[in-house]
Parts: sequence; C-alpha cells; structure tokens
Amino acid sequence: FRNQLPRRNDTYPEEPPPEEPPPGPAPAPPQRLGSGAVLCRVCGCLGPRCCGRCRRAAYCGPEHQALDWRHGHRRSCGQRAAGDDLADAIPEHNEFLFPEYEILIEPEEPEFPADSTDDEQGDTSKDTKEQEELGAAGIADDALQSLDEETLEAMAKHETEEEKIFRLFKKQVAAEPEQIIRYCRGGEGPLWVSGENRPEEKDIPNCVCGAKRIFEFQIMPQLLNHLHVDSLGESIDWGTLVVYTCADNCGGGNKYLEEFIWKQDYSMDCT
Repeated sequence: FRNQLPRRNDTYPEEPPPEEPPPGPAPAPPQRLGSGAVLCRVCGCLGPRCCGRCRRAAYCGPEHQALDWRHGHRRSCGQRAAGDDLADAIPEHNEFLFPEYEILIEPEEPEFPADSTDDEQGDTSKDTKEQEELGAAGIADDALQSLDEETLEAMAKHETEEEKIFRLFKKQVAAEPEQIIRYCRGGEGPLWVSGENRPEEKDIPNCVCGAKRIFEFQIMPQLLNHLHVDSLGESIDWGTLVVYTCADNCGGGNKYLEEFIWKQDYSMDCT
C-alpha cells in the first residue's frame, strides 16, 4: 500500500527528529495515538480488543492477546498502582516479533575494470578451471551419450540460461551483501533470481487511476537473514519481491492506495 502525505500533515511532524537522542532515559512508547486510538501491547498496531479481566491491556486480535498472556500479562493483570497509566510496562516480545533496524540509503557504486595484474591472474585461474571442466566433461560423456540429441540440447539451453541469470544475480548481490532493498524507479528493471515466473506486461494490473504500474523497488532475500525467520517455526522465503507502482504517481490525499507486488522464488536449477 502507498500513502503520499504532504510535508505538513496530521500524522507526522514537519521536521525530522534529531540525529542524536536527547540526554536522559528514553521516553516510554505511546500507549495511545493522538486520535485516542489504543495500541496493541504486542505489535503496536490498533488495539480494538482489550483484556476481559483488567480492561486496560489492548490488543489487535486474539492471537496477540494469547501470546501476551502466556509471556507475562497473566502475572501483571489486575495489578495497578495509584497513578499508573494503561499497562505502563509494555513488554518486549522479541521472541515472536521481528527485530527493528534503521535502513541506510546509499547510491550503488559503479563497477570498475580490474587492473592488468588481476587480469593475468584471472586468465591463469580461468585456464585451470577450463582444464578441470574438460576432465569432468570427459567422465560424464559416456552417460550423456545415452540421451538423444534433442533432450541434450534442451537441457543445455535451459541450464545455461538459468545459470547465467542466477550468476548475474549473485554477482550483483556480492557487491553489496547487506542490501535489503534495491530502488530504481523508472530506470532499469528488477534484478531477477531466475528466468522462471517472471511477469509479463499483462500480468501487472493498471493503477486504480487507469495509469500503468512500473517497477519501483525490490526487496532482496538478504532481509530474511536479518529477520531471523527460522526462529518462527514456519517457512517464510522468497527469491525477490518486486513492487510496481503507479507511473503517474497519482495522489490519494490521506488514503492508502493499493499497489502491486510480484513474488519470485529461486529456480530449482539454481545452486
């Protein structure tokens, strides 16, 4: 979803917060929005549901209410000292919430050609690699002769195409291994991890305003490492998530506008 607020709006201050935090203890996170809406104790989203016992702890739904009950609210429910606000001790549920990070924005550095010394070393290693490949090819030659020519051609063409695409992806990622978002609106297209499951123009629906959607940014698989998704006990995986947005950059006031995301997984042939 996309929301394009002007600099002066009712949600965020006009000036950004200071780079350095003010001295002293950090202020407690808000329990209630300026509009009066209560926030969920677990995730910070709107909390229309409240604890039936103390009527003070708010939740976005029964799942987070049950999680908070098992991880501490059972002991603190109903215990309120004089002058305390709504469940003033907000728990840190790090065991089932994604960690938070700061995203740094930097331009991508252009590639520079290697010097002559690297080229000579590269040629030597290339010759050695070619010899190893020739030896391996000779060993596998007898097994491949049992396959017909059409099957061999189809296999070689498919594998070469997939390997080329995946090799390009790995080369680009190796330059910035910590990159989690690749932004390039209106420029070159996304960096695909595979030649399979790539959208055609007809697969990307137009915006609600009627304009076409174009590629704006993609979410890289490195984000999975930062989120520690293995600790959830459930499978969350992707090769890349590609986001397409309105080419005309249409506005919606304070409303959220729906955009389009395409999920591409790794090919089975990529190793």
